[in-house]
Amino acid sequence: MSLPTDHRRELIHLLFATLFFGAASGIFTASLNNYLAEVHHLGAEARGWLEFPRELPGFLLAGTMALLAIRLRESQMAAVAMVFSAAGAVGLGHLAPSTTLLVLWIAVWSLGDHILFAVDGPLGLKLARSGGEGRRLGQLGGARNLGTILGVGVVFLLARLMGDVFPLFFLIAAGFALVSALLYLTLKVGRGDPRSKRLVYRKEYSLFYAISALFGIRKQIFLVFGAWVLVSIHGVPVSTIALLYFISSTLGVVLRPLLGDVIDWFGERVVLAVDELFLLLVCLTYAFASDLLPEPWDLRVLYGAYILDYILFALRVARTTYLKKIVKDPSDITPSISLGITIDHAVAMSLPVLSGYVWEVWGFRWVFLIAAAIAVAGFFICLRIRVPQGRSAPCRIGEESGTVQHPDPEER
Repeated sequence: MSLPTDHRRELIHLLFATLFFGAASGIFTASLNNYLAEVHHLGAEARGWLEFPRELPGFLLAGTMALLAIRLRESQMAAVAMVFSAAGAVGLGHLAPSTTLLVLWIAVWSLGDHILFAVDGPLGLKLARSGGEGRRLGQLGGARNLGTILGVGVVFLLARLMGDVFPLFFLIAAGFALVSALLYLTLKVGRGDPRSKRLVYRKEYSLFYAISALFGIRKQIFLVFGAWVLVSIHGVPVSTIALLYFISSTLGVVLRPLLGDVIDWFGERVVLAVDELFLLLVCLTYAFASDLLPEPWDLRVLYGAYILDYILFALRVARTTYLKKIVKDPSDITPSISLGITIDHAVAMSLPVLSGYVWEVWGFRWVFLIAAAIAVAGFFICLRIRVPQGRSAPCRIGEESGTVQHPDPEER
């Protein structure tokens, strides 16, 4: 079934907004670790401590979103988020001569980043039909990856031509973020819907909250310590990190929509449990590749682990599709996602500090061994997932997604 013209237009605007957000985020992520190591000369323990202020906006997100929900709908929140990210990028590249200002601007960027992550899923769900949620969010993930290719391509080419010009990198990231903000402002989706609730906590969503905590652990392994092994242990330059990010994002353009379909076909229980097993494999690879393999094969295998983890990172949308299927009221979705992000950041703020200390005292292998043990526990937690029957009809392979269709009242 084809989309109505107005919904198709809304979807195109949302896809392009997501693409430009991906470009800004790609530049930021590809540059950050090398920027911290080369410009501010941070060690592993200091890098771990920096995650506390970087993740603080995520920890406070439930309250932040409750305040924004007083006056703004989701698309407007997304535009505000991109303005914060643009300001953070400009400050980081041009106004961060000291550690204090470095922390401030990273927190500003992070505030925008986390607000957007709370609303991009609900915006996608408003343009999806029941049973096709994974597909729609996978398509948005593919657009984000395409934007990431653009962003890391810029970093890679400029680093090769001009060296590590971090102020220029972050200025371009700010430009992409502002374009994304303008596109989000053009969205009309959700204008006639009831406003999202300000705060929601339900005992029935407890498994969603547990899965959110697991995602906080996975995120730190990928964003912080996986990349930090490459940069600090193996001396991988920013151009190579950008190239890895480019390869991962290129694969993600194709694989993210496919992984969205996989969620619709097999269900969140199977997908998230298998994801924890892959995380276990990635952690063991980071821990022991250099012990078991000779150079340069150890580094090549580590590159493979980085790419695999990045691609599987897309399965985080299974949290959102699972929540959509169990919510008591559709207006619970955005505040529940915000609370889930707060929970995963409670983990994300404490884990890097502890892990940075473990790294400095006992070595980096123990960081990944601890994470591997948590992945095993996460596997058994994900096996407890159950979706109430009748909440979401299976999506036929090849069927186009239309507008969101909520279950009949008797199915709730």
